[in-house]
Amino acid sequence: MSVDARHLRAFLAIAEEGGFSAAAAVLQVSQPALSRTLRQLETHLGTTLFDRSTHHVAITAAGEALRPRAAAAIAALDAALDPAETPVRPLLLGYPWSALGRRTGPLLRRWRELHPDTPVELRRVDDRFGGLSSGRADVALIRGDPPVSGGPAGMRQRELAEEPRFAVLPADHVLAGRDDVRLADLSPEVVVVNILTGLTRLELWPARIRPKQTVTTDNTDDWLLAISSGRGIGVSGISTAETHQHPGVVYRPLVDAPPVTVSLAWLEPVPHAAVPEFVEFMVDEVPRDLAAD
Repeated sequence: MSVDARHLRAFLAIAEEGGFSAAAAVLQVSQPALSRTLRQLETHLGTTLFDRSTHHVAITAAGEALRPRAAAAIAALDAALDPAETPVRPLLLGYPWSALGRRTGPLLRRWRELHPDTPVELRRVDDRFGGLSSGRADVALIRGDPPVSGGPAGMRQRELAEEPRFAVLPADHVLAGRDDVRLADLSPEVVVVNILTGLTRLELWPARIRPKQTVTTDNTDDWLLAISSGRGIGVSGISTAETHQHPGVVYRPLVDAPPVTVSLAWLEPVPHAAVPEFVEFMVDEVPRDLAAD
């Protein structure tokens, strides 16, 4: 037979009350039922826990050895099952290279004001779908023309916003002093491309002014290092400009490039009960234009 918490509770009650009658009253069971429960526990353990040979029930050495372990097990079980003590698992919000720039902090503070019992934890995951595929995120900020294809099975998505593109230049680049830049200005340049999570490809440029060379990286940090060291230029959204300031890099608006669409993605069935409410919150709270004041 299987032994469970009921058997340990019966044992502890007898030990605390010093007898079967008082323990049965505390547990609100009959004395015969309590005796059967204790015998089942003793049979399972292969030892006697109480000496019943006298008028008073006395705990045995084996019972004394079991008592602290049983008490600890029941205390841990009660704590685990107490809703007031059980911590809420954070909602994991993944993103590949930048979340929502300067708006990220205020948005999460607003969520915390409205939903203080459901924390949101940011996770940067260097894959295009922000950790959804690996289970490292419950929801993720993703970028690309919607619907973004190639995600894990069961992925759903909602458009949130558009963000303007910026040219990302070495700080000493000849164009770094300009107020803005056009695609044609970057035509002679080597383009640094993040092949794992980035969106920029040479197809961003019209064929007649398309750059001829690329340098590839597979994460944001190496991408920034390649640009700051003068190996080429990059293109990204305004959230990157607001999130990844670097002493060797400057960001300039790329005025004739199409904006980047930002979407929120999640899996169904949802891995966290707060996902639907968080999706609606983000749709309502995130401005359509991420560059707007």
